[in-house]
Amino acid sequence: MREERISINGLEVNYKIFEEGNRGAREAGGWLGREALSLHETPRPWEGCSLLILHGWGGSSGSWVEVSEHLAKRGLKVIVPDLPGFGKSISPSIPWEVKDYSNFLFNFIEKIGIAEANLMGHSFGGRITIKFATLYPQKFKNLILCASAGIKHPLTLGQKIVLNLSLIGNFLFSKRPLKRFKDIARNIFYSFLRKKDYAKVKGVMKETFQKVVAEDLRAELSKIKTRTLIIWGQNDKSVPLEDAYLMKEKIPQSTLEILPKVGHTPNLEEPEKLAEIIFNFIRTEKS
Repeated sequence: MREERISINGLEVNYKIFEEGNRGAREAGGWLGREALSLHETPRPWEGCSLLILHGWGGSSGSWVEVSEHLAKRGLKVIVPDLPGFGKSISPSIPWEVKDYSNFLFNFIEKIGIAEANLMGHSFGGRITIKFATLYPQKFKNLILCASAGIKHPLTLGQKIVLNLSLIGNFLFSKRPLKRFKDIARNIFYSFLRKKDYAKVKGVMKETFQKVVAEDLRAELSKIKTRTLIIWGQNDKSVPLEDAYLMKEKIPQSTLEILPKVGHTPNLEEPEKLAEIIFNFIRTEKS
């Protein structure tokens, strides 16, 4: 694994690259290259394929190290950026929407020179992946959505009550004596809406979060024409399993893989199993 930095439109972005140690020797040819090939006896058709992974909200490239290492051992080149505002990458200067992250991804791919990559998004990264798939379908080969966010659900009765109270609260907390408690009250509101990540971010990323979760990507799903793998944990409490079935129904060339006894973070709970599923999906297409 190696870590690099790159500037995208003035944003300093950190990213990790995972690839098999002797792949360069095989590509270079010569005795060492021939010897390495002879160890495998037959060339592996998927070898050298790129996989770009987009992490979830509050995550970073570091949360995908174990999965990426398993995939690199199988011959894949894996690239995992810290999305702007996360990990070691700086935050954008103004609040971003999902489309802004998709445009960033386009520029990132162009600048580092990825060709025919496979694209994978987890949770918030899945939102970006869905949007990117509809805006730039020519930029990737296969799509993988892992516990992907993006479906906006109607508010429950309890959430509607909290929303109405928040409107009153917004007025009350705008007054001078209570103004200093406004952020605390807003964090409580988002907690009731199961948007606890809101309380963990500061500055421009708070507004970015609001813009991101406000967008419903349901209508975008049927526009995805690329071969797609959907992976979901059976016990996901953050993004309901029903979203996985909806995505399977709406995305034409899609398959669904459900992981038993796994929650919202299969990359941390079952990294080896997740890597195996990803690898088999990519290998099937290449063979």
